[in-house]
Amino acid sequence: MIKIGLTLVLLACAWGLCAQNAGGNAENGKKLWVKYNCYTCHGYDGHGGAGARLAPDPIAQAAFIAIVRHPPASTMPTFSEKGISDSDLRDIWAYLNSIPANPQVKDIPLLNR
Repeated sequence: MIKIGLTLVLLACAWGLCAQNAGGNAENGKKLWVKYNCYTCHGYDGHGGAGARLAPDPIAQAAFIAIVRHPPASTMPTFSEKGISDSDLRDIWAYLNSIPANPQVKDIPLLNR
């Protein structure tokens, strides 16, 4: 299973799809993030937990969809097109892409006293 997922990601990148990150509704993606329980492993803000850190700066959209469809074995459930549509995954990716990075320690006045 790991080989299949990684192969799909590599093929997507070879075809130039990894650079293609268009589309998606971040507001709807945030709702879908909760609806599909993604937060239970990846946290409400995508910064990780039991699951991988997905935000800020998520992987390319095509790679994200490929991994959701064919995740490495024992890392997360497989979600078919019937379970989550590509359109919903683009919205979820847009939500992840909209999450800002945490501030640097040097930029937090309370921590610099």
